[in-house]
Amino acid sequence: MHQLFLCLLAAGAFGSVRAQVSPGYQNLVAQAYAAYEAKDYAASARSYSAAFESNGWRGTQNDRYNAACSWALAGGADSAFFNLDRIAQLMDYANVSHITADTDLNSLHTDARWNPLIAVVQANKDRLEANFDKPLVALLDSIFDEDQTLRRAIGDVEAKYGNDSKEMQEHWRLIIEKDSLNLIQVTRILDERGWLGADVVGGKGNQTLFLVIQHSDQVTQEKYLPMMREAVKNGKAQGSSLALLEDRVALGQGKRQTYGSQIGDDPGTGRLCVLPLDDPGHVDERRAGVGLGTLAEYVKIWDMTWDAEAYLRELPALEERIKAQRP
Repeated sequence: MHQLFLCLLAAGAFGSVRAQVSPGYQNLVAQAYAAYEAKDYAASARSYSAAFESNGWRGTQNDRYNAACSWALAGGADSAFFNLDRIAQLMDYANVSHITADTDLNSLHTDARWNPLIAVVQANKDRLEANFDKPLVALLDSIFDEDQTLRRAIGDVEAKYGNDSKEMQEHWRLIIEKDSLNLIQVTRILDERGWLGADVVGGKGNQTLFLVIQHSDQVTQEKYLPMMREAVKNGKAQGSSLALLEDRVALGQGKRQTYGSQIGDDPGTGRLCVLPLDDPGHVDERRAGVGLGTLAEYVKIWDMTWDAEAYLRELPALEERIKAQRP
């Protein structure tokens, strides 16, 4: 199964920090994923190769892994192993549980190259986890799982009972309660030990620190934003995650967001929109700089389309409607 990145509620290849890549690279990766979803695995594999070629034959760990999946499903074992060997040997890929359970790679299991590959991945895992604070890893992993389980259920509860139902209200009450309890634990960790990197709490635990702050109130977000900025500079947090927090804080301060990550209701139309965004014509360059895909691909999650010129024309009116709605 293709690995995906955590965006607003999800980005799943823990421990894999996205390199800075061009919008052209991101567009080709998006095409590759679309072909994978359409089960055209050969086309998907070719698009991944085109993406790597466009970027000087460099690719992120996540995209290399996904390319291997497509090549394996297309019957290209040699290319699949090339990509897997690259992330294992050169990028410290260590997700043993995922790679061994991934049915996309089943055709490779009987190949003589499979067991040596898994041995390298296991060695990476053992080395990377040698200095883990295991009790803290367990705590943060449990917070992450609970956070995501509750939020993934939002759509199911809404579909079954309706957005204005008592059941939905109760579900949100539970989410808010859990967020408050999780915040107490995470802020204690941050205050006592700082923003811990994946080398101490693992990729999932490191992402949990961001998630809990992202789901907190404006004052808390503003308090820990400088700490996360410093963590990104020191390689202890992901720039793509920081971008989401930067956008949320900016909007909470009545400013425009930078990366277009925050989606909300247009008070005038009731439809979803990209909340006020600065310099929309260059947003994809900024997003690529922190490892995010194009805004056009991002908004497809909500069945939206993106037109930077049209958005720029409509932006002043959108800001007026939002301003009028504020208390």
